[in-house]
Amino acid sequence: MADINRLETWIKYKNGLCGDCMASCCTMPVEVRLPDLIRIGVVDQFELEEPIKNIAKRLEKQRVIQHFNFKNSLFTLAQRANGDCLYLDANTRRCTIYERRPNTCRNHPKVGSKPGFCAYTRKPDQPR
Repeated sequence: MADINRLETWIKYKNGLCGDCMASCCTMPVEVRLPDLIRIGVVDQFELEEPIKNIAKRLEKQRVIQHFNFKNSLFTLAQRANGDCLYLDANTRRCTIYERRPNTCRNHPKVGSKPGFCAYTRKPDQPR
């Protein structure tokens, strides 16, 4: 089994791997930009006229983000207490905003900590 924090345990990604995975990638911090937040639906196009720090403050207060990096204009999406992404369904282990997901998620595992590899963890009820 892969350990999300130990890259040497990750396996080479191949099509279909996500079908029986526990969505390990959805427990990693997700950095997003304003266009991602607009696509997700938590920032309105009209808000772009506001200072970005005001948008960040509102999203932190609403617990949509857990951090904003002013230098790089990167928002880090909030995670639940167990480390899951806010948008991960706890029962199905599927993304609830899949069609609107951020670019970070769209590009995984092509980019990231270990490009081309993922922290695949088989669902317990899946045959080997």
